[in-house]
Amino acid sequence: MRFTNTLGQSQENELLLNPQADSLAVYGPEQSAVLNDNAFANAKATITAWPGYAQTPLVPLANLAAQIGVASLHFKDEGSRFGLGSFKALGGAYAVSQLLRREVARIKGIEIPATSEIIDGTHADVIADITVCCATDGNHGRSVAWGAQTFGCKCVIFIHATVSQARKQAIESFGAKVVRTAGNYDDSVRAAQETATREGWFVVSDTSYPGYTDVPKDVMQGYEIMAAEACDQLGAAPTHIFLQTGVGGMAAAVAAHVKRRYGAERPKIVLADPDKSACWVETIRAGAPTAVHGDLDTLMAGLACGEISLIAWDILRESADAVMSVADDDAVAMMRLLADPSTGDPLIVAGESAVAGLAALIAATGHDAARKALGLDADSRVLVFGTEGDTDAELYLQLIGRSGDDVRRRA
Repeated sequence: MRFTNTLGQSQENELLLNPQADSLAVYGPEQSAVLNDNAFANAKATITAWPGYAQTPLVPLANLAAQIGVASLHFKDEGSRFGLGSFKALGGAYAVSQLLRREVARIKGIEIPATSEIIDGTHADVIADITVCCATDGNHGRSVAWGAQTFGCKCVIFIHATVSQARKQAIESFGAKVVRTAGNYDDSVRAAQETATREGWFVVSDTSYPGYTDVPKDVMQGYEIMAAEACDQLGAAPTHIFLQTGVGGMAAAVAAHVKRRYGAERPKIVLADPDKSACWVETIRAGAPTAVHGDLDTLMAGLACGEISLIAWDILRESADAVMSVADDDAVAMMRLLADPSTGDPLIVAGESAVAGLAALIAATGHDAARKALGLDADSRVLVFGTEGDTDAELYLQLIGRSGDDVRRRA
């Protein structure tokens, strides 16, 4: 269905229910090959031992919940994660550490070393000669660059034409070389892979494609920690989770975790897709991975992807109950709402790619047919993930009219 919401500049949303969704479906071998309890336990043990690890806050938005007619609404605020400003710190850096452990073992002919040996320089003689690379809209590249700097390898990051100068400089601050390519995000993914193949580098991508799935699994496994934290922090289990989608790795990680945790009682999963790069809308419509083309020029830069991750589809094919499109103006409206002290809820600094899930929720609750289709009512307990803070501080100031630091001082 299509409907006009009252957010932003009264934009149109499209809501599609996923006919393949099945809450009773078993979390089987295909899904376990992507994300599973053993791999999660390893990721959790590794990442929680890193210096600076702390759970990010789960913020209750009680006043907003009352306004939209649900029992509760919680916002998992990832803006403080490892000082990098986004949940991506959990994925890219973890994947770098896993890759380096495997390479050290291969090159030296030894058992896979402990992560502590990667951090303390025991294998610096090997690691210093390894180069990792990836394509990014900003946050994933920052995480990979931070991981490379932390663990002592070289790093090259590919960004596409519309990635801001501020995001480029943030990546360079961690010692990475940044290469700007022509075209959109998907073009930069291909450029990274082609260069890595030619130079003997290692791609650490947050998206998967034919022949490339192992490293993205590590990235997604890191993301799952965010979902576990949120579920641990909640009292009662959520009934609904709204998740913004780029390639789908984050959404799949959350969906996989709650499926394994809650089984047939899992929450309803609703994907929120930028309308200018709506690859998940088209995928759900077609019932199979479907690319969208063009410049993908959405303000939600971290979600500007035209091709889904294939292993994310392995998870979301049955666990995503619906998908909604979200306009740029609606994302800005949510950023402003979270930074507005008049709401009575805690103030939150959320970047433009952090709020599509919240925008989809509020749009749906304001439309009777959408509300009914998603089963949203006065008993609903909703969870959303604020996946970044003001990772582009200049853009945040431009959109909100005050800086993220100013908002945080008022909180």
